Amino acid sequence: MADILIIGGGPAGLSSALFTAKNGLETAVFDTDETWMHKAHLFNYPGIGSMDGSNYIETLREQVDDFGVTRHQETEVTTVTTDNGGFVVKTADEEYTADYVVLATGANREIADDLGCTFTDEDVVDVDVTMETSVDNAYATGAMVRAEEWQAVISAGDGASAALNILSKEKGEHYHDFDVPADAEEVFGSLVDTD
Repeated sequence: MADILIIGGGPAGLSSALFTAKNGLETAVFDTDETWMHKAHLFNYPGIGSMDGSNYIETLREQVDDFGVTRHQETEVTTVTTDNGGFVVKTADEEYTADYVVLATGANREIADDLGCTFTDEDVVDVDVTMETSVDNAYATGAMVRAEEWQAVISAGDGASAALNILSKEKGEHYHDFDVPADAEEVFGSLVDTD
């Protein structure tokens, strides 16, 4: 059993996976590799001057692999259901269980609808500021929750928000994923208390 099952391997899904796995939660991603990023070229993503969308996705995949995410490539999820406070994700060949599910399937909202998530008047998945849906411990991200604001950086932010909320629930307090260099005092001088 994984802690988190993420359906979708675009910017939102892989960002969620990066944060959760980096912070010790067992994470699996199901990816049909149909992300719009394969048709994109990034000029408007902070920190990236210019990058082909497929190269961006490959970089994200390498990052999540480095943190031990289990990636199920070319694997379509057929159903997601609730079971005893958790979730069951089914593919054509297997069944997986987890405490949390993150839906990151772009504008395809069928799984969210089947799961019983509430939708807005704009026919997008209704989420709170942490990306949690009306179904406890089920999160929706990216184009699933936005009528027309489909940008890689927004989707990645949505995925990170969902992951940080899951981490906060798991740790029982607000959780902040903020990395500092190993020798912070050398880098930041007297601004950092290293005691």
